[in-house]
Amino acid sequence: MTAFASAHTALVTLASEGEHVDTHPSLSPYVTGGAALLILLALLWITTRFNRDR
Repeated sequence: MTAFASAHTALVTLASEGEHVDTHPSLSPYVTGGAALLILLALLWITTRFNRDR
């Protein structure tokens, strides 16, 4: 239990330290959302192809 408490303390300390500074441009949220949507639709299509008996 002590290891868990020390890990928790370390993570809280790390999270509370200064602000994060981006040194690279971020991806557009539209690109990220669109890619996620396409991946999920592809997974849905694959799943429905394997479950033809239902």
